[in-house]
Amino acid sequence: MQQHRHGQSHEHGHGHEHEPSPGAHAGHAHDPAALLAGGLNARMALAVGLNLAFVAVEGCFGILSNSMALLADAGHNLSDVLGLVAAWAAVYLARRPPVPAFTYGLGRSTVLAALGNAVLLLVACGAIAWEALGRLAAPPPVAGATVIAVAGAGILINGASAWLLHAGHRHDLNMRSAFLHMLGDAAVSAGVMISGLVIMTTGWRQLDPVVSLTIIAVILLGTWKLLRDALHLSLDGVPAGVSPAAVQSFLAAGRGVTDVHDLHIWALSTTSVALTAHLVMPDGDQADTLLGSLSPDLKRRFRIDHATVQIERDRCDRGCGT
Repeated sequence: MQQHRHGQSHEHGHGHEHEPSPGAHAGHAHDPAALLAGGLNARMALAVGLNLAFVAVEGCFGILSNSMALLADAGHNLSDVLGLVAAWAAVYLARRPPVPAFTYGLGRSTVLAALGNAVLLLVACGAIAWEALGRLAAPPPVAGATVIAVAGAGILINGASAWLLHAGHRHDLNMRSAFLHMLGDAAVSAGVMISGLVIMTTGWRQLDPVVSLTIIAVILLGTWKLLRDALHLSLDGVPAGVSPAAVQSFLAAGRGVTDVHDLHIWALSTTSVALTAHLVMPDGDQADTLLGSLSPDLKRRFRIDHATVQIERDRCDRGCGT
């Protein structure tokens, strides 16, 4: 005979001080509506608009000046615009309530967006690298002054974008990622600017494709991690920073719990983690007390904000599902 009970909560912990587990991501518990109300929507719109305009300008001047370094930087900036849009969309989608057709909501779209951006960026890097390698043997003349001017504008625009996103970067993982991307773009633009100066003073035209290949190498390092993490989450892998063994031990230590099985942990989005588990409790009278504290404790300790727990009188070896 079995007794089945389900406990589920989306609330924050009640009066508990935050004690993140090792590797847990701070900032996931922030209310998306509060973030948008705090001016994030306007800041994100301005940052996206500035960077999109700069990508168009940098790409055009890269073609006109025969600079692969500018084109590579434009590709990098375009990828970061997509990243900004994805972060912006994630905040918006997190506000959308579940509907009958999407009972978990649309949070998983953030994972798909990250996966699509990573694949698109790999293709763009391959095309730019092919052109840069072809120019190493016979590099065309490069307008060094144009490269310097456009890269200087990139430093200003990326710096301004980083400043716009600075307010929320300490408390929200999405904003922290966008903020660091903008700082990285400013640094890459500084590298392109230096290459323009060297080309003007020394006439070493091979430096332009060398710089573009260096930029691509830096982009690929970050893109590989993005692709790996996006694939991991899209396959319902356990999110980084959550230890299944630690969660299992925590559940097993609950008062009256004699066994834990069918434990599953996966990502509902890039910032939301879900859990399902079966707990064996021979004394079913203790179940209500345990369920009352379990969800807020899982949120506080492991950042698991969507927990569904089934209580059983004895171990179910058949028919429980997996």
